[in-house]
Formats: sequence, structure tokens, C-alpha cells
Amino acid sequence: MTEKEYNQCVDLYSDNVFRFIVKNLRHEEDARDIVQTAFEKLWRHKDQVEHEKSKSYLFTVAYNQMIDHIRKNKRIQLKEDFSADTRVQQSNTGRDTRKILMEALNRLSETQKSLVMLKDYEGYSYEEIGKIMGLSESQVKVYLHRARLALKNYLVSPENVM
Repeated sequence: MTEKEYNQCVDLYSDNVFRFIVKNLRHEEDARDIVQTAFEKLWRHKDQVEHEKSKSYLFTVAYNQMIDHIRKNKRIQLKEDFSADTRVQQSNTGRDTRKILMEALNRLSETQKSLVMLKDYEGYSYEEIGKIMGLSESQVKVYLHRARLALKNYLVSPENVM
């Protein structure tokens, strides 16, 4: 990959990678760090990465960095707060659909959440998602189906109906 091709990658994919990471982490500074690290890694391996595969490479690196970040933060959080999950039941009157949808997404595992975001929010194909996340195309379809069922079950539960 040449310097010009690398710069094209930055122009073409930086916003998409950032959107994907920030949507999962919900923390812009951490998302910027992860995206920057992904592009830095692409630059260091520019001789081994083909230009046509740079998008998949960037998303894969960013995804793996995000998972590492989440695991690290979960360990820290578990040490600080070792209490049971106490979900407060509240009336949904006045809560907007977006908030309920975000709650539903946050109940999914990190893999399921990433699959839903890549497919339904970013519009990637099953094959592209498989390459990004290191899964087979059939695994992507099965995991995505299960994630959507979990979302549906959460969204249609009586306490979440508006």
C-alpha cells in the first residue's frame, strides 16, 4: 500500500470506523483512541495489507481493540462494584423510542451488539461482517438472528411497551 492509498483509506473509512466504535462504546474519546490505533497499525503494516482489503483490516483491528477495551473496563468495574444487577422497573411513559432501543442493544452481548450495528446500522454484508469479526458467514447469520430475537423479546415485553 502506498502513502496515497493510505491517505485514501483515512478519508474513506475513518468516519465509518469511528461511528461503529462510538456507537458500541458510547464514549467519544475512547472511540477516537481506538480508531487512531487502528490506523496506526494499518500504517505500520502497510506493506503487508493490500489496498483492496484495507477496509476489512481496519474494522477488524478496531473491533478487536474495542473488545479489549471493553474487557479491561469490565474487569475494573467488577472490582469497584461487586453487587448484583438491580434493574429498576419504571414506567415507559415519556421515554422515547431511541432510549428504549439503546437499552435493548446494551442488554446484548458485545458480539451480538457489534453484529447488529455492522449489519443494520452500517449496512455491511454477511461476508464483510464475517471477515471483520473473524466468523463464518453462517455464524454471522445465526448470531445475528439470535440477537434480533433477543431485541424483539425485550422490545415487546410489557414493561417496555410505550
